[in-house]
Amino acid sequence: MSVIPEILTHIETAYRTRQPVSFIRENYTISEEEAYQVQHAFIKKRVQEGEAVAGYKISMTSKETQAIADTNEPAYGTILTSQALQGDSEYALSNLFSPLIEPELMFFINEDISGDADTQEIIEKSSVAPGIEIPDARYIDWFPNFSLIDLLSDNTATGRIVVGTPVPAPSLEKLEAIRLDLKFNGTTAHTGRADAVLGNPVYAVIWLVKKLAEHNQYLQKGMVISSGTFISPFKAEAGEYLASYSNIGSVNITLV
Repeated sequence: MSVIPEILTHIETAYRTRQPVSFIRENYTISEEEAYQVQHAFIKKRVQEGEAVAGYKISMTSKETQAIADTNEPAYGTILTSQALQGDSEYALSNLFSPLIEPELMFFINEDISGDADTQEIIEKSSVAPGIEIPDARYIDWFPNFSLIDLLSDNTATGRIVVGTPVPAPSLEKLEAIRLDLKFNGTTAHTGRADAVLGNPVYAVIWLVKKLAEHNQYLQKGMVISSGTFISPFKAEAGEYLASYSNIGSVNITLV
């Protein structure tokens, strides 16, 4: 008998009560594929309740974060429309559990992407925007203590994404060289480069396309993709975050 409904109920308890719960692995042993099934079931329920899928986030695009989850590839989570925030706005930390900050480029999909897309197709059919991801999971003391099945079951810690104004996607070479300057309350806190994301954020999107195809899912016109962090994630706190990307633009969010 499948334990997926039980695990979904466990996740939903945290979602509805706004109280974090214990890790999945403490009571269940499931495969990566079953953990994705939990995620898909969670999203299906949200859509039945009136939400809509806005796109996907790509997680664990560095060797360091993959090592935490004892895996050798990224993971994806599903972004709902209610989880996408516009830049230059305020957002209450009280809406979240234990959020992190990850500066990431956002890919806006302008035309449906084929299931075997190459880098050129991704670039030709996308715009790119400055972004900040705010990962958040519903487990007690989740970061960096999660396992892969914990992460996948809880929609890969999809919290919120902050999106700026899209511009035409630059070439593969120019994308790789994009530099990040992340300011917190006006002072540079972190710097990074796009090649920290699997060598190039486009490669992360290629990975996503192939992984989604395994689940009969595809990137469709109008979707947004949070493509992977330029730096190691860190704990979010109240204040203003301003992420500036060379030749792309900047976006900010004030957490209160």
